[in-house]
Amino acid sequence: FFQKTLTAVKNWFTLFGWSRGQNPISIPYSLRRDVCKVQMSSSQETAFKQNLGKDTKTVYDMVFHLSGQLLPGITSSKSLALDPVEQMLQLHWQHSALLSFLKNQGAYLPHVMPEFLLEPDDYKKWIKLQTALKVDVKNVDILSDNHLFVLEDSMFETVSKRAWTDVLLQIYKVFVLPRVSSRNSTDQLSLESMQKMPRIKSEPLSSNIYSPHERTILTWLNKHYEKNRKTVWKDCQKGGVPPMRWIVNFDQNLLDGLVLAALLAAYCPYLIATHFVRMYTNPRTHEQFLHNCLILVDAMHAVSLAIDIKV
Repeated sequence: FFQKTLTAVKNWFTLFGWSRGQNPISIPYSLRRDVCKVQMSSSQETAFKQNLGKDTKTVYDMVFHLSGQLLPGITSSKSLALDPVEQMLQLHWQHSALLSFLKNQGAYLPHVMPEFLLEPDDYKKWIKLQTALKVDVKNVDILSDNHLFVLEDSMFETVSKRAWTDVLLQIYKVFVLPRVSSRNSTDQLSLESMQKMPRIKSEPLSSNIYSPHERTILTWLNKHYEKNRKTVWKDCQKGGVPPMRWIVNFDQNLLDGLVLAALLAAYCPYLIATHFVRMYTNPRTHEQFLHNCLILVDAMHAVSLAIDIKV
């Protein structure tokens, strides 16, 4: 499950997380590596700045693109220190600033420590420094050794990958999902048909699983499926009109492809005759589920929705 989540997160942020088009990322490797556009280097004891190029995109560029806000104290032109320990401390501070910024926007990341976002070598430097200093968090702005998580190499990679995945998910939660708005429809047919179905409440405290924005999307899926199922599959080649369903999640209720097909047909009705009439409306086998999903993905490609979906 986690691997599927990671792949979905990577694909979405690769496609939509950046200005000026796609930018391939790998979690956590490229996010840990690309932390600045200007790198301090040394040659024959002479320090100089190495411009990594305007095409180098950092996680801060991503946050700015999605939120329209700059992180306090962090700019694209800011270079890292030359000294390895100072560089590590600077990166730790930047990651702390990122986490604080996201938490202030409503992100939930109590389990993610700034050091989990570092490169493995920098994490080792952090642990070594912390162990040597043994400072009190009340006196110095560094975590005390009572809060120190000493992880082996393989465990650190696992934790770091999970930490970066959770950071990206929370970025999506606080900056992308809130763009979903609820609009009252005047379509009487839709309103009348929806009266037979339980309403998905949008109040913040009505669910401990989905946010109000996610529940708005579920309501949107329910309305389009109920409104279009009879139209889309009235001439179905592989079954009759599918029955009414109450869509309450984003996994089990979407497995057979029918809900997303009805949604796509609402905006691209010409796909009904070319694609959706060939779907199984009551699939029972894995082959039939696969058949439906292949048709759905093919329909997405037909309208240039190339979002790298794997069946």
